[in-house]
Amino acid sequence: MRALTAMVAMACAATGAEAQPQAQAQPQAQAQPQAQALEEIVVTGERTGPGLWHVQHGDAQVWILGSMSPLPKGITWRSKQVEQVLGTTSQVLVQKPFEIGIARILWLLLTERSLLMVGGGKRLHDVLPADLYARFAAQRAKYHEDAGKWERFRPLIAAAFLEQAAFHDVGLSARLDLGAALRTLAKKHGVRVEEVKIAGVGDVLDALKTMPPATENACVAASLVTVESGLPRLLDRAQAWASGNVERIGQLREAAEVDACRAALDAGAGPAEFIARIRRTWLEAIEKYLQHAGVTVAVVNFDLLLEPGGLLDELRARGYQVDAP
Repeated sequence: MRALTAMVAMACAATGAEAQPQAQAQPQAQAQPQAQALEEIVVTGERTGPGLWHVQHGDAQVWILGSMSPLPKGITWRSKQVEQVLGTTSQVLVQKPFEIGIARILWLLLTERSLLMVGGGKRLHDVLPADLYARFAAQRAKYHEDAGKWERFRPLIAAAFLEQAAFHDVGLSARLDLGAALRTLAKKHGVRVEEVKIAGVGDVLDALKTMPPATENACVAASLVTVESGLPRLLDRAQAWASGNVERIGQLREAAEVDACRAALDAGAGPAEFIARIRRTWLEAIEKYLQHAGVTVAVVNFDLLLEPGGLLDELRARGYQVDAP
């Protein structure tokens, strides 16, 4: 679910709808000071993140590093284990960056803006259920002085921007790219990088075209509960990730509303089938390299790995040997 809201926010930013703060993970630098709200769990110095899952099939090996989002904006990352594995690795699999060119931006502004905005002269308060709108307005007042901020956006997009504003306020970012750090290390070791295309702006727009209102409202509720009460959990997860505490991450379950959004998306068909498509794409990419001798390193979202029936469970079900960190 969080992958979807992040992609929606980035798609809107790319089309000029809203500017968002950006940051990138660096492989080896001193961390910058965090926002005051993050003082108790400031992540400083080099952090390794969790260990690597090891998937094996005969002479084929895939090492999987779990990525996390959001993370503290100033976090730095370096894993000696990853660097050691790269010494024998044939290729690194990372998600293709979510990018868009200026020509595409201009075209989207002309042709697809109606997908991003509330049409017919209406505003957000006209289309969002009253209880959800009241919660949205209450949280918006905490993070923005403009009482009409995001009123022209459709519900899912307005909620995505609110969530990003809340992350920014507590020193978190959904844009930190662990894949970028792995690209740097792969280049250092002369290892080929293969980009796995998960979704692009066009996929997000296709999903917005077909998403039922009930699904959209379920995901708005998920974003709202994250902003209202879920930020401490996200901060706790970020600290657990930075210290390599996989067990703690597994204990920090999502709110019921987030599970409901994920279930609604999973039940969708065609372009709206976001999460299932992401799982299938990663499974196909990893299985391809489990059919031939060699060593591969992959960077995959933690939630996709650990969720019940997720990527690790699916690999085990298909007969591959999966060893935890």
